[in-house]
Amino acid sequence: MSTYRRIVLFDLFGVIARHQRPGAQEKMAARCHAPVDAFTTAYWTYRPPYDAGRQSASAYWTDVLRALSRPADADTIEELRLTDIDSWSRVDDRMVTYVQSLRDRAEVALLSNIPADHADAFLAAQPWLHHLDHVAFSGKIHAAKPDPDAFRHCTVALHAAPADFLFVDDREENVRAAQANGMNAHIFTGHDELTAVIDAWLPTR
Repeated sequence: MSTYRRIVLFDLFGVIARHQRPGAQEKMAARCHAPVDAFTTAYWTYRPPYDAGRQSASAYWTDVLRALSRPADADTIEELRLTDIDSWSRVDDRMVTYVQSLRDRAEVALLSNIPADHADAFLAAQPWLHHLDHVAFSGKIHAAKPDPDAFRHCTVALHAAPADFLFVDDREENVRAAQANGMNAHIFTGHDELTAVIDAWLPTR
């Protein structure tokens, strides 16, 4: 069932924002005095509860450091936390402009897997986010894609039907999850192909 609305729901990283800054993992590994491979494994292994708002930044970094057999002192944790936030802070200016321009033709929302403290920093640095119709960060809504609850949050928050949405993400598992929840969905591969897909999906003026 649709309410005949058109809501473009964007992922953030890999679509509007850049993936992690090159060299960031190496920099954080060096701060931990750990091999890069071991650091990367620990970094991602303990990430899901942090992304989903079920664990604080301090608890996350404590787990990472303990997995590397390193002391989890407050100064190290804070340095790692801030380096990590900075490493995910870059946006694609062309995509930001495009997303903002779409608001003349559709409702525009965001659904991103991002820890709560990262979300706060992103909101402070990117004021355009405050002008979207809805912004859902996993660390704030306590559900991370591809969890169905993340998509349900958006339908409830916007008082919309799943069929009202076109979800855009660069990860296939998230696109499949959105489709399983009744949304239209598209795998992002670039700006130009996305504009054609959205133009075809939106009603003609």
